[in-house]
Amino acid sequence: MKRTKIEQLMAFEVPAERILVKGWVRTKRDSKTFSFLEINDGSCLANLQVVADEKLPNYEEIRKLTTGASVAVEGAVVPSQGSGQQWELQAAVVTLVGAAPESFPLQKKRHSDEFLRGIAHLRARTNKYSAAFRIRSELALAVHRFFHERGFRYIHTPILTASDCEGAGELFRVTTLPPGERLLENDFFGVESNLTVSGQLEAEMLATALGDVYTFGPTFRAENSNTRRHAAEFWMIEPEMAFCDLQEDMDLAEEMIKYLANHVIDHCADDLNLFARFVDKNLMAQLGVLTGSAFERIPYAEAIRILEKSGASFEYPVAYGTDMQSEHERFLTEHHFKKPVMVYDFPKTIKPFYMRMNDDGQTVASMDVLVAGIGEIIGGSQREERYDMLATRMDQMGLSKEKYWWYLESRLYGSVPHSGFGLGFERLVMMVTGISNIRDVIPFPRTPKNIEF
Repeated sequence: MKRTKIEQLMAFEVPAERILVKGWVRTKRDSKTFSFLEINDGSCLANLQVVADEKLPNYEEIRKLTTGASVAVEGAVVPSQGSGQQWELQAAVVTLVGAAPESFPLQKKRHSDEFLRGIAHLRARTNKYSAAFRIRSELALAVHRFFHERGFRYIHTPILTASDCEGAGELFRVTTLPPGERLLENDFFGVESNLTVSGQLEAEMLATALGDVYTFGPTFRAENSNTRRHAAEFWMIEPEMAFCDLQEDMDLAEEMIKYLANHVIDHCADDLNLFARFVDKNLMAQLGVLTGSAFERIPYAEAIRILEKSGASFEYPVAYGTDMQSEHERFLTEHHFKKPVMVYDFPKTIKPFYMRMNDDGQTVASMDVLVAGIGEIIGGSQREERYDMLATRMDQMGLSKEKYWWYLESRLYGSVPHSGFGLGFERLVMMVTGISNIRDVIPFPRTPKNIEF
């Protein structure tokens, strides 16, 4: 018999004579002649109530079931006699698939996020985390739909690389050399190799052949940070568009965020409601502002002036020529403009080498998208398509032109204006759920001193 998912059962309009459901016991209540089992299979937030009576040949085994046990139940779907559900399953066969001991750590009570991070192999069985990971899955689908509907090509960029896209040096070294061996020529690739921090440079090469492309995959950064917004392994959405300037880049970024937020609102109502009730009571209002308002667009210099004149007490000082901190970004979105903000034209001194130099010679055609609760969620730019300007910037930043020969050479063969951005997927999930810690929106987070599971 084909298994019916609880999510499908919730959509039934009339009872079903016989179905098969497989899942895990959330709770169990016993009387003298029957037991109520609450079963969840992960397909949705709702549990299925199963009624198992003493007529079943293994009824004594059923009475011994505990929270966490896995079962397969065959039976008829009937209108529920109790409140809280439309249907219940009158069991004809209950099969124990996997027993769980009384010490199963997830019981019918609220557990702290800190406790659940310590049992990440089990936390997806809780309401909060199953909802978060279903939303994450739905968002990933929506990302691909967004680009497919607009004619973008999905490309795969390398995980292993000899390049440091950001030029910050925060890279995870990859080597096959035994401990103590230092001769790079004996290493697998013969040169220093690392996990990628971005697929952007390679995406630029494909954009100049295919037009509009995007990559969506894991990236890695050896940044020793224990903040709520940073992880060592995270997923990035990186579109790259040929014949595209900064304004068009910002247009796409705003369109994409609104599209993805609306998709979750339309397709994840039950899971989203859980976060609106128990995690962030202001969530739906914030999503309404995000989807219903035009994003504010201001130059970096103006953003700094607003912060300097705000009278707010910041932990980190505000000054032109320094990067904005999360507290500055959130002030702009949550207090000053009260909606998402795009800050553009940053000083060249705080941005990577590949960003296009503006005519003033001091700023680059870059942009950050800031949203409430998160701060920066997107960073992007128009890329420097002029060979001489790019070579000069690399010299100024002490980068090896020999190492990036292929990137430079691409500017000699039909170079065109092109732009792109990076959207942190985990921050996107945080934005639409109200979850405040990046460790709680990825199943197995990788942070400093934490690589369990």
